[in-house]
Amino acid sequence: MPEHVVIADDGSDYRTADVVGKFKHFLPIEHVWHEDNGFQKSLILNKALKTCKTDYIIEIDGDIILHKHFVKDHLAAAQKGYFVQGSRAMIGESLSKKAIHKKQLSFSCLMKGMTTRFNAIRFPLLSGIFKTDPYSSHNVKGCNLAFWLEDYVRINGYFNGFTGWGWEDYEFAERLINSGVKKKRLKWAAVGFHIFHPLSSRANFKPNELIYRETVSNKMWHRSPGFQEVAI
Repeated sequence: MPEHVVIADDGSDYRTADVVGKFKHFLPIEHVWHEDNGFQKSLILNKALKTCKTDYIIEIDGDIILHKHFVKDHLAAAQKGYFVQGSRAMIGESLSKKAIHKKQLSFSCLMKGMTTRFNAIRFPLLSGIFKTDPYSSHNVKGCNLAFWLEDYVRINGYFNGFTGWGWEDYEFAERLINSGVKKKRLKWAAVGFHIFHPLSSRANFKPNELIYRETVSNKMWHRSPGFQEVAI
């Protein structure tokens, strides 16, 4: 069981608070909410991390169902000087609808309707055979990401200057790397199953990409406004 759970709530309604309230009876859980003002993932994550009581953070999205050994795998991979990208297995639309209706929590790479079967495999003993470029921010996804809180604070967390969906995870990872933290990628371990949903608006995709490209070109490791500039 995790030591502390923080819900970063980007403007949902009362139903989320009701669900969180039920879990507070047996989980050390914190609910950090702000008003809905469009897609503000970076801002709400920075607010949520202000309340965190642990040294190591495992970040997931609200549309991820965790393998029962998800936290165990991430903790086994935790290493100073690294952040860790876990595996994301995509659940197809039909299977997602059935799973939500049945409140299904267990999935397999052999299930009909699993669209990325390879990523749905859990075989941690062979996870080490998969290598990745430790200095590349490419393909980093915040839906299954782990890092040390001290590294997060040092680079000033996520950049609040992003508007709408896109590039915030890449840019965050790039600054971690530029600050001296390497990337470790897990395959066949720390598996998260992604529930199908319509794509978010890509209206600000290009402007957000320019922010990322600036971070890459200038080898930036710190940006403002970010973690230090938010209040809860």
